[in-house]
Amino acid sequence: MGIYLEGGPMYKAAYEKLLKEILIQVVDNSSFNECKKYIQHGNTSIYRHSIMVARKSCQIASKFNIKVSYNEMVRGALLHDYFLYDWHDKGHKHRRPHGFFHPSAALKNAMRDFILTDIEKDIIKKHMFPLTPVPPVYAESFIVCIADKICSASETFIKNRNNQN
Repeated sequence: MGIYLEGGPMYKAAYEKLLKEILIQVVDNSSFNECKKYIQHGNTSIYRHSIMVARKSCQIASKFNIKVSYNEMVRGALLHDYFLYDWHDKGHKHRRPHGFFHPSAALKNAMRDFILTDIEKDIIKKHMFPLTPVPPVYAESFIVCIADKICSASETFIKNRNNQN
């Protein structure tokens, strides 16, 4: 299942088109738009963060010519933080600490709304490695894990830098 590249990187125009197509499918078949209401890091919504992680994952796979299923990687990246609550709200009933437990909540919601492949499940469940102890199994999962950390650091740094001015 998915687009596997045999002999070269997926170019930006191709993965941007794929990202847009999969985003439309995800939005049309789930509560994903609800992610616009919640801030993930800095001033970035979970919705925007998830799109940036999907894009960064494609950039990484393409740059390093890693054979992946772009379809599964993008969908898993879009759903990796699909937990649907404000994790900053101390009054909310979600399990704490958030970093350890939100992958399970995201996976539960994604499994409710979609039929997921093993790669997509692995991406969602293990994107917080090494905070969560079990490492990713697939290349797609490792890539999303790394892309998530890059995007999270950028979002946090930009917020902190903007607050200093």
